[in-house]
Amino acid sequence: MAALNVSVVSADQEVWSGEASMVVARTVEGEIGILPGHEPMLAILAGGEVRVTLPGGEKLTANAEDGFLSVQSDAVQVVASRAGLA
Repeated sequence: MAALNVSVVSADQEVWSGEASMVVARTVEGEIGILPGHEPMLAILAGGEVRVTLPGGEKLTANAEDGFLSVQSDAVQVVASRAGLA
Protein backbone atom coordinates (compact mmCIF):
# COMPACT_ATOMS: atom_id res chain seq x y z
CA MET A 1 0.00 0.00 0.00
CA ALA A 2 1.23 3.50 -0.81
CA ALA A 3 2.21 5.83 2.00
CA LEU A 4 2.61 9.55 2.50
CA ASN A 5 5.95 11.10 3.43
CA VAL A 6 4.99 13.72 6.01
CA SER A 7 7.02 16.55 7.50
CA VAL A 8 5.75 18.93 10.18
CA VAL A 9 8.07 21.87 10.80
CA SER A 10 7.96 25.13 12.71
CA ALA A 11 10.08 28.22 12.22
CA ASP A 12 12.85 26.87 14.47
CA GLN A 13 12.66 23.06 14.36
CA GLU A 14 11.42 19.92 12.68
CA VAL A 15 8.56 18.70 14.87
CA TRP A 16 8.01 15.31 13.22
CA SER A 17 8.66 13.51 9.94
CA GLY A 18 7.96 10.02 8.71
CA GLU A 19 5.54 7.79 6.83
CA ALA A 20 1.79 8.06 7.29
CA SER A 21 -1.34 6.55 5.81
CA MET A 22 -3.47 9.70 6.29
CA VAL A 23 -3.18 13.36 7.36
CA VAL A 24 -6.10 15.51 8.53
CA ALA A 25 -5.64 19.26 8.97
CA ARG A 26 -7.80 22.35 9.40
CA THR A 27 -7.40 24.97 6.68
CA VAL A 28 -9.05 28.37 6.35
CA GLU A 29 -11.54 26.71 3.98
CA GLY A 30 -12.35 23.79 6.31
CA GLU A 31 -10.95 20.46 7.41
CA ILE A 32 -9.17 18.36 4.79
CA GLY A 33 -8.11 14.72 4.73
CA ILE A 34 -5.15 13.64 2.63
CA LEU A 35 -4.55 10.07 1.49
CA PRO A 36 -1.86 8.65 -0.82
CA GLY A 37 -2.51 9.73 -4.42
CA HIS A 38 -4.05 13.08 -3.42
CA GLU A 39 -3.94 15.82 -6.03
CA PRO A 40 -1.19 18.43 -5.59
CA MET A 41 -2.41 21.38 -3.53
CA LEU A 42 -1.39 24.28 -1.34
CA ALA A 43 -3.59 25.46 1.54
CA ILE A 44 -3.38 28.03 4.31
CA LEU A 45 -3.61 26.45 7.76
CA ALA A 46 -6.13 27.59 10.32
CA GLY A 47 -4.80 27.29 13.87
CA GLY A 48 -5.45 23.86 15.32
CA GLU A 49 -4.58 20.21 15.16
CA VAL A 50 -2.84 18.28 12.43
CA ARG A 51 -3.71 14.61 12.89
CA VAL A 52 -1.41 12.00 11.37
CA THR A 53 -2.35 8.32 11.12
CA LEU A 54 0.71 6.10 10.97
CA PRO A 55 0.78 2.96 8.77
CA GLY A 56 0.11 0.69 11.79
CA GLY A 57 -2.96 2.71 12.82
CA GLU A 58 -1.29 4.69 15.63
CA LYS A 59 -2.27 8.37 15.68
CA LEU A 60 -0.06 11.40 16.23
CA THR A 61 -1.34 14.92 16.85
CA ALA A 62 0.52 18.19 16.39
CA ASN A 63 -0.70 21.72 17.02
CA ALA A 64 0.16 24.19 14.25
CA GLU A 65 -0.48 27.91 13.83
CA ASP A 66 0.10 30.46 11.07
CA GLY A 67 1.34 28.40 8.19
CA PHE A 68 0.52 26.33 5.15
CA LEU A 69 0.12 22.75 4.00
CA SER A 70 1.57 21.49 0.73
CA VAL A 71 0.83 18.19 -1.06
CA GLN A 72 2.97 17.03 -3.98
CA SER A 73 3.61 13.43 -5.15
CA ASP A 74 2.60 11.76 -1.87
CA ALA A 75 4.73 14.23 0.11
CA VAL A 76 2.90 16.37 2.67
CA GLN A 77 4.65 19.33 4.24
CA VAL A 78 3.14 21.30 7.09
CA VAL A 79 5.05 24.53 7.67
CA ALA A 80 3.97 26.69 10.60
CA SER A 81 5.37 29.63 12.52
CA ARG A 82 4.62 27.66 15.72
CA ALA A 83 4.12 23.90 15.93
CA GLY A 84 4.56 21.18 18.49
CA LEU A 85 3.39 17.67 19.32
CA ALA A 86 0.25 17.57 21.42
